[in-house]
Amino acid sequence: MTTTALMNQQFRLAARPVGMPKRSDWEQISEPVREINEGEIMIKVLYLSLDPAMRGWMNEGKSYIRPVAIGETMRAGGVGVIVASKSDKFAVGDTVSGGTGVQQYWVGAADDKSGNFYKIFPAMAPLTTWLNTLGMPGMTGYFGLIESGQPKAGETVVVSGAAGAVGMTVGQVAKQLGCRVVGIAGGKEKCDFVVNELGFDACIDYKNSVVKDGLKEHCPNGVDVYFDNVGGEILDTVLTRINLRARIVICGAISQYNNTTPVKGPANYLSLLVNRARMEGIVVFDYADRYHLGVAAMSKWMQEGTFKSREDVVDGLENFPEALLMLFEGKNFGKLVLKVADA
Repeated sequence: MTTTALMNQQFRLAARPVGMPKRSDWEQISEPVREINEGEIMIKVLYLSLDPAMRGWMNEGKSYIRPVAIGETMRAGGVGVIVASKSDKFAVGDTVSGGTGVQQYWVGAADDKSGNFYKIFPAMAPLTTWLNTLGMPGMTGYFGLIESGQPKAGETVVVSGAAGAVGMTVGQVAKQLGCRVVGIAGGKEKCDFVVNELGFDACIDYKNSVVKDGLKEHCPNGVDVYFDNVGGEILDTVLTRINLRARIVICGAISQYNNTTPVKGPANYLSLLVNRARMEGIVVFDYADRYHLGVAAMSKWMQEGTFKSREDVVDGLENFPEALLMLFEGKNFGKLVLKVADA
């Protein structure tokens, strides 16, 4: 396949944001797609995963993964189809998932470590689901809850960001394990979805009610596992309700990501001491060698009709800067996905 006629649209990081990212923090460019070499593949990107972690990748400084460099294509997970291959690992027509970046085409070595591409199976689930429940957010929720939260049947599990990609997985996995599950989400529509569609036992609307009162009402026996996606005041409040030997899983802190002042830490951390509780951070990449186990478990539940996946799809690569902001404005409902092209 000749690629000389193809042009690649992409977004590169132009400046490190202060507070909320602005369109001027990005450079949108177009350049010809190069021919592939031996051992390489070309991927036509179909969908991109938009995740809160992307805000952290834009910052300078040491973290669990190197920051995106100024002038570099923005890091993002995606799904796409192989349109050219000079590798035995993938054939033209294979559908794959991995680190495509925010662009229309990815070209490089089939075994590229940053891409970490692997085959996915559209017949098993829609492509967007492979960026949600069967992708990185799903693996985050599944392994983070099971490995760090260690929930037991009959325990009470609370999850913030309950209507988001990770939160909806956490709550549903906890229900599969026989736990009482209480979500925290923003707005009646999201709370209704969490309870009526996902099967949570209750949901606290942090925008229209007092979280402390909701925890007292819906967690009469206290909190055994708290899966935190938001940080800030909600984390502080849940710490006042934890039980002896509780487990607090720190997955994210979206309420703090765009701060222009220092990150607010938990003022009630002494509750960990009093209750002999454990607080542990998680990073999904630690479980990469076991992703297939999470996919197998959750795809089985989905086939049985006891597990649901919801994606919020925005159309058009050109809308990337504004779509990313939806995460921090609470506008997305389910996993936020950007559609780049038709298959």
